Amino acid sequence: MISSAVRPTERHPLPDILRGLAILGILWVNMQDFAGYDEWRQHGADRVAQVVIDVLFNGRFISIFAMLFGAGVAALLARHDLALLLRRLLVLLALGSLHAVLLWHGDIIASYALLGLLLLVPLTLRLSSGRLTVLAAALGAYWLLARSLEALAVPALHRWTTVQRTADLQHYLPLVQQRASSYLSTFTDNLLYNAPWLLCLLLLGAAAQQAGVLQRPAEHRPLLRRLAWGGVALGVPLGLLLAWLNSLSTAQAGYWAVPVRMSGGLALGLGYVGLVGLAVAAGQAGGLRRFAAAGQLALTHYLTQSLLMTTLFYPYGLGLYARLGALPCLLIALALGAVQLWISAPLLRRFRRGPMEALLRRVVYGR
Repeated sequence: MISSAVRPTERHPLPDILRGLAILGILWVNMQDFAGYDEWRQHGADRVAQVVIDVLFNGRFISIFAMLFGAGVAALLARHDLALLLRRLLVLLALGSLHAVLLWHGDIIASYALLGLLLLVPLTLRLSSGRLTVLAAALGAYWLLARSLEALAVPALHRWTTVQRTADLQHYLPLVQQRASSYLSTFTDNLLYNAPWLLCLLLLGAAAQQAGVLQRPAEHRPLLRRLAWGGVALGVPLGLLLAWLNSLSTAQAGYWAVPVRMSGGLALGLGYVGLVGLAVAAGQAGGLRRFAAAGQLALTHYLTQSLLMTTLFYPYGLGLYARLGALPCLLIALALGAVQLWISAPLLRRFRRGPMEALLRRVVYGR
C-alpha cells in the first residue's frame, strides 16, 4: 500500500506513477508517426481504434509528461545549485538532439531541456505557485488563441498527409545526414510554434511541485477532486470533438485539431492526475504501483521505443511503414508497453537505474 507520508530518503510515489503512465501512453499516440498512417483515412476497426486514441490518449499523456518535467526542474533547483541544473539541462539538450538525428525526428527531450532553461527565470525569481499558474494560464490562452485564429483563416483545401515518402527512408546513413542538415532549422521552427504552450505545461508542473501537490497528495484532496471531475468533464467532450475532426479530410479540420487536441489533452491529463493522486492519497493505488518502476526508467523506455519502432517500421528495418492502420499499431504499442512495464521492477532491483538514467547521472554528477 502506498502512503502519502514519505521519508526524505524515499522517492515520492505519485510523480513516478504518473511518469510511468505517461511514457507508456505517449507511445500509443506516437505510433501514428512511427507507422506512417493518416488519422482521417482510417476505416472500420481502425477508425474505432483511432477514436479511442483521440478520446483517451491523444495529447493527454504528453501533457502529463511535460508538467512532470517542469516539476522535476523545480525540485532539482530546490535541492541543488543552479550550475548542476544547467549542466543537466544542457546534457538533455544534447541527448535529445542526438535522438532526433540518429533515431527519430519526433524527439521531445531537446525542446523540454531548452524551455527548461527559460523556466529557470521565474523559478530563480522565486515566484509563488499561484503566480506561476497565472503565468502558465496567460501563455496557454495566447497559444490557443493564435492557433484558433490560424484555423479560422485556412482556405477550403484538402488535408495534407503527414506520412513521409518511403523513398526518403530507404537507407539509414543518408537519412541521418538529411536530418542533421535540417535539424537546426526544423527544431527552431517547431520550438517557436509550440514554445508558449510547452512553457505553460512546464510552469504548471513547477507550480504543482512548489505547492506540494505531487509530494503530499493527501493534503490536497479537494484540489485533486476538482481536477478529476473537471478534467474528465471537459477532456472527454474535447476528445470526442478531436475524433470527429480527425475523421474529416479538410485542411481546416486539421488546423482546428491542434488547439482541440492540446486543450483537451491538458484537461483530461489533469483529470488523470487527479484520479491517480486521489488513489495514492487514499493508499489505494493498487496495480498503479507497477507504473512507478517504469517512471524511474522513463528515459530508457522512451529511447528504446524509438529504436524498436523505427526498426520495425522504417524500410531500412522490417519495412512496415505505411502498411498498418490504427488498430494493429495500437496493439503493438500496448504489447511493447506491457513488456516495458513487466521488466521495469526487476531491472531496478538488479541495477538500481536504467542504462540511460545511469549515463545521464554519470555525465551530470560525475559519479
